[in-house]
Amino acid sequence: MKYNFIAIEGNIGAGKTSLATRISQEYNGKLILEQFEDNAFLPKFYENAAKYAFPLELSFLASRYQQLKDQLTHQDLFRSFTIADYFIHKSMIFAGKTLDGDELALYTRLFKIIEASLPKPDLLVYLYLNIDHLKNNIRKRGRPYEQNIDFDYLEKIQAGYIEFLRQQQNMRILIIDTNKMDFVNNKEDYAKITALIGSEYETGITLVEA
Repeated sequence: MKYNFIAIEGNIGAGKTSLATRISQEYNGKLILEQFEDNAFLPKFYENAAKYAFPLELSFLASRYQQLKDQLTHQDLFRSFTIADYFIHKSMIFAGKTLDGDELALYTRLFKIIEASLPKPDLLVYLYLNIDHLKNNIRKRGRPYEQNIDFDYLEKIQAGYIEFLRQQQNMRILIIDTNKMDFVNNKEDYAKITALIGSEYETGITLVEA
């Protein structure tokens, strides 16, 4: 891999964790996985979003910041690079779709303080998948609290990511359309993905329909 720090991003069910884990194993990378399963607010949020959105987003922000701060400031001499299945800015993307008013204003202030103290990835990879495929992946992985996620919510999150990516001017961003791929089960598709991630890119957005 040509980059020291790679972040894999995408909507819920895009395959971020599967891809980051496999790449870390095959290319000797230090792996950072989001610790979402320990968040007690997540199941509650999917039952009552209006009530639990603010504590959920705050708890995720604190957890992501602490994890990235700990992992990125301690170099692993036995690993050639670091790969994470999320980028800290996902906190702002989700909060922007679930919060409003004073809660969003406060959250934004806290996020800006936290974001400034963390390094940006050398390459941000966004796995683009349409909503039908996302829903199918969510169903197959079988997490009970995710089964009632609706199309509107996934569309809002997808739109938030695209809006964020379009605004970035000082990052290397690789957007891979994976709608015709199965990089989890198909070796050729996985090889295409790793070849794309292992290539050199200039600052800006590179869009690939794989």
